[in-house]
Order: sequence, then structure tokens, then C-alpha cells
Amino acid sequence: MIRIIDRISTWMARLSAWMFFAIGLMVTWEVVTRKVFNAPTIWVDETARFFQVWAVYLAAAHILKNRDMIVVEIIPVEGHPLRRRLLDSITLAIVGVFSFVAMKYGFDILMESIRMGRHTSTMLGVPKWMTESSIPAGFGLLLAQVAAEFVKLWRPGGGDGAYAGGGEGGA
Repeated sequence: MIRIIDRISTWMARLSAWMFFAIGLMVTWEVVTRKVFNAPTIWVDETARFFQVWAVYLAAAHILKNRDMIVVEIIPVEGHPLRRRLLDSITLAIVGVFSFVAMKYGFDILMESIRMGRHTSTMLGVPKWMTESSIPAGFGLLLAQVAAEFVKLWRPGGGDGAYAGGGEGGA
């Protein structure tokens, strides 16, 4: 199950990278059409924002998996593997609780938007659920990755410098 979660996180990160690439193409297109042809589009701004929201949430689990987040070490753990595992466990628990709360409330907002038929107030009038669904999806994936990282941390050999920096997290 851990490998499946890791693979899904990696696939979503790749999709996220392609979405950021697409954002660059969209913005370039908008600049060219606006400045060269004096013919701005109505779709680039909202579509680029839509892609950016999804890309950020989809990449979060992969960032956790690869330990690419910012780490502030308040309590020295050098040479104390049990202390490191305990502090890493607390950190993962905090991220997990936050992810669960964000996923739950994000899902509630999503359901309300679907029920009320909310749309953006732009010329495209995109249904709000299309962007709001990124929150429960992204935080759900992050919560699954937290569970996988917790298991990796406590299996034999899994806590040897797990959050010490980059890479595959000692797993």
C-alpha cells in the first residue's frame, strides 16, 4: 500500500509539473496575443489560476515524500535516532491533523458549491466545484502520504535521519 501511495504522489507531482509548464505557455500566449495582436483572450487568466491551484495541491504529497519542505530544527536530534523518530512522528501527526481538517472542510465547501450551483464571477463562469475539489483531493493525498511516511518512519531502519534533508526520506 505504501508503494501505491508513493507512486500516486509521484504521478500527481509529474502532472503538477506539466500543469506549471502549461501555465507558462498560456501566459506566453496571452502576452503575445495582447501585446502583438492587440487581441487579449478571455480564458487565459482563469485557466492559468485553475491550473495553479490544482498543481500546488497535487504536488504537496510528493514534497512530503521527498522531504523537500522547510524544516526548522528547534530540538537537537543529531545522534539521537529515537528522539528524531518521536519528533518526526509529532510533525507528521500535526501535518496529518491539519490535512484531515482541511480535507473535511474543503469537502463540505465543495458539496455546498455543487448543491448551490456556484460559478466564478468571470466571463467564463466556471463552476466553483472545479477548483474547490482540489482542496479535498490534494489534502486527501497528503493525508495518505502522511500515513505512509509514518509507517516508513517506524519500520526497522526507517527512522535513520528521515527528515535530515532531501532524497527519498531514508525509506
